[in-house]
Amino acid sequence: MTYSSLNRRSLLTAAGLAVPAMSLPFSARAQASPDPALAPGAFTFTGWQGQETDAERGFFEVPEDRRDPGSRRIRLGYVRFASTASNPGPPIVYLSGGPGGAGTGAPMGPRFPIFMALRAVADVIAFDQRGTGISERIPERPSSSGPLPALTHAGLAAHVRDEMQKAWIDWTRSGVAMAGYNTEQSADDINDLRRHLGADRINLWGISYGSHLALSVLKRHGDVIGRVALASLEGQDQTVKRPARIDAYLDQVDALMGADPVVRAAIPNMPALMRRVHDRYEADPVTLVAPADGGATELKLGGFGIQLMAGGMIANPRTLTMLPGLYLALDAGNIEVLAPFAGEFAGLFGVSGMSEAMDMASGVSPARLALVEHEARTAVLGDALNFPMPHLLGAIPGADLGEAFRAPITIDTPALLIAGSLDGRTPLAEQAEVESQFRVKSRVVVENAGHNVFEAHPDVQDMLVRFFRGEAVADARLSLPPPRFAVA
Repeated sequence: MTYSSLNRRSLLTAAGLAVPAMSLPFSARAQASPDPALAPGAFTFTGWQGQETDAERGFFEVPEDRRDPGSRRIRLGYVRFASTASNPGPPIVYLSGGPGGAGTGAPMGPRFPIFMALRAVADVIAFDQRGTGISERIPERPSSSGPLPALTHAGLAAHVRDEMQKAWIDWTRSGVAMAGYNTEQSADDINDLRRHLGADRINLWGISYGSHLALSVLKRHGDVIGRVALASLEGQDQTVKRPARIDAYLDQVDALMGADPVVRAAIPNMPALMRRVHDRYEADPVTLVAPADGGATELKLGGFGIQLMAGGMIANPRTLTMLPGLYLALDAGNIEVLAPFAGEFAGLFGVSGMSEAMDMASGVSPARLALVEHEARTAVLGDALNFPMPHLLGAIPGADLGEAFRAPITIDTPALLIAGSLDGRTPLAEQAEVESQFRVKSRVVVENAGHNVFEAHPDVQDMLVRFFRGEAVADARLSLPPPRFAVA
């Protein structure tokens, strides 16, 4: 039976911009392979809510693995929105999150007005990183046709590890240089994109994993980068997030819930409720019926599967507010509330290649791994937030880029750094570690915004335009209404 690969990270900053109300950010269905006949040149781009604009599609080739002199070449693609300025500045290159999000998908969602506004400064380039969007991608591979494991920690971790090892062998035999799918190679792709565009310098605009990639670009090619605007920061050694930081975030959410007497009466302590549900279902998994290949299949859902679901939903207030009602229902044994998510759970069994390879290569330092493993033993979400990392560590010998890649740097490039106070994917405490590397920076915090912060507050768009124009942007704290939690 074939299951589309679902990597819950990529939806957070790409497809997740405009997901249906019940689609979860812990997964993202694999896209169909791009049309090899897709032609470069002018076309009409259809963005958010059907808005149309003139655009140009472009392609260039790079080695799949620059460390191998005999490496095959792959085609990378982008969409250019031409500047409306009489004297445009350096091109602004958008770096999507994930890893696995398509840059060309971002303007199809609510970030579209920002893309359009930035044209007043320079050409805006929606770039598809290697393995995503209209760039050449790793061939889709059917998952195992054998019996599916339970969605428990032991069952799913072992299954995905085995699937990744088998897939790596299959892809390598088919001619794919899997070792080339890492953030350093992607950073060099950005520099090759700059050359292809004929630009002496470029500016970077990125979010989440896109900021992780931007840090590598600054380390390897900082002399050709003029300015960077980054949100929901992920540092060089933050591919695996600290469980204790997520616990602190959940305590913050619980305090917000306490402001509503109805919610507090129903749930005296949200983290305690979550722990109780996780323990119950991990010990005694329940059966869910999920769609698969036009039919249906039965899944055994344990507490780890519920932790994965929660790990995606805490990213943004829109889905965070659904958690109380879901957990109350699960605590009462009502698993019917999970029916809308059954298809998402079914997709967790496959691997897509690009996202897993990127994460394995970025890895985690031994000191941080020890801290994560210690904290995960007692954390509300355990180590589910980062799945399939660190679960894939060591699965592919030699994939890790090493400590030099993860080492912090001192950055003099002017930066605009934007964060949401209710970002459950990259909490503020984690982002603060990354901010300390920038010596010339403006910091904007949007109260009650989540991971997808660029479009959360209307003032952010103007700040981005002014920043890329070279104007000073002062530190600021913007505010949105607090979330309203549902217990029904």
